Amino acid sequence: MNADVKIEVRNLDVFIGNTRALRGVTIDVPARSILGIIGPAGSGKTVFLRTLNRLNDLTRGFRATGRVLLDGADILAPGADVVGIRKRVGMLFALPVPLPMSIFDNVAFGPRLAGTRSRRTLRQIVESSLKAAFLWEEVKDRLNTSSLRLSGGQQQRLCLARVLAMEPEVILLDEPCSGLDPVSTARIEEALAELKARYTIILVTNNTKQAARVACNTAFFLMGELVEVGPTSKIFISPSDPRTNDYVIGKFG
Repeated sequence: MNADVKIEVRNLDVFIGNTRALRGVTIDVPARSILGIIGPAGSGKTVFLRTLNRLNDLTRGFRATGRVLLDGADILAPGADVVGIRKRVGMLFALPVPLPMSIFDNVAFGPRLAGTRSRRTLRQIVESSLKAAFLWEEVKDRLNTSSLRLSGGQQQRLCLARVLAMEPEVILLDEPCSGLDPVSTARIEEALAELKARYTIILVTNNTKQAARVACNTAFFLMGELVEVGPTSKIFISPSDPRTNDYVIGKFG
């Protein structure tokens, strides 16, 4: 296991019922970096993402072959600790889903479930998580107000803080800015630029410009196949596969 690689995927095939959603995907995800995943709708991006923390297990008809190694251990192996995997691999979805409680309690929810009872410790976790999500300065004087009163962009950063409060090692993001305005999108991207120093981040986005701005490496998926992966500058300036070039210049997708 290369210490600079956090996740190794080898010959991953994913089936949802009779549909083969992923075909022989092999990819390394470097530690403490951002991997952007681009491709048209139906290319398998979200299926791939959900495989990395076993969320696809909840989908009827799901089965997978191949290997997905997290720090060298196969998360698809029989007997793998699924709860432990999901604690290590947090996920942020396209639409923010704040819990119907205060801002403070949203962020403290996970640590409380995990057994943290000290009010002082919870306050430290809430503050550090909100700061890491670039939200602290906007909400520090109203932590006890309802999270539902926040704007959409603030709610998404709150959900990011909720993920960070559980101290994951990997953060999966599935179109986290799809419903946000440019200012809110910029705040999320600022947070990701800071977080990559401590976390391994995988970002699925339909916004190729966003991938170009924030991703260290970019992977292009098409019809369940990983067509190409490499440094973001290469993927966008001189891709090896003509299908990648056609996608990034807007010929389809």
